Amino acid sequence: MSQTKPNFWVLEYVTITKDPRTGPVVAIGGTEQAADILQRTGGFLSAPGPRGDYHRVPHGLPIEQQRLKATTASRALHAAGHSVHLNPTLNMLATPDGDRDAALRYLTQLAERVSAAETSSAVAEVLTEVAAPVHGLLPLPREVIVRAWIAASDPHGAAPGEEPEPIARLGSTANSLNEAARAILHARNHAARPQAVPTEAQRVGQRHHH
Repeated sequence: MSQTKPNFWVLEYVTITKDPRTGPVVAIGGTEQAADILQRTGGFLSAPGPRGDYHRVPHGLPIEQQRLKATTASRALHAAGHSVHLNPTLNMLATPDGDRDAALRYLTQLAERVSAAETSSAVAEVLTEVAAPVHGLLPLPREVIVRAWIAASDPHGAAPGEEPEPIARLGSTANSLNEAARAILHARNHAARPQAVPTEAQRVGQRHHH
């Protein structure tokens, strides 16, 4: 059976970037609906180009205004279901605070996912997100604590094992996080066995029967 190449609708994909030669923020690609969003929400202007029309922000805007227009247009395009690549240097949300907010949103989503889980395999998936050895959440704070332990020992000029007690406890805390990750993965393996977790309605029903 011959494999056919996937047919990508490249023109529906919008790239918002900064033209390295002339400087203005430009948007390339997209449908008529995308063009409408760029013009309405980002204040982009249509302009003729060698490969067809494209969009650009008006000339003479300060860089912060350009970034604001690019970020606003990108979010509106995403919300309307378009595929967008926004040059990271133009993304006003790509800040340390933005990263922290994204992390908090992710943790909140995990809590909501596990609360809504109706099968133990769904619970297992969330536990994997938390404790997986490479891409899990727990190894990251453990890494931070290990590095803090090493960095905090340095100013005291202490060899390992000679640092002050509060600093030494960072090392044992890192080990505790290792143990916690192992315990979570052990529970994950147990939860991954096919079996249903009772829904809230079933749990209420069971309480009424007792």
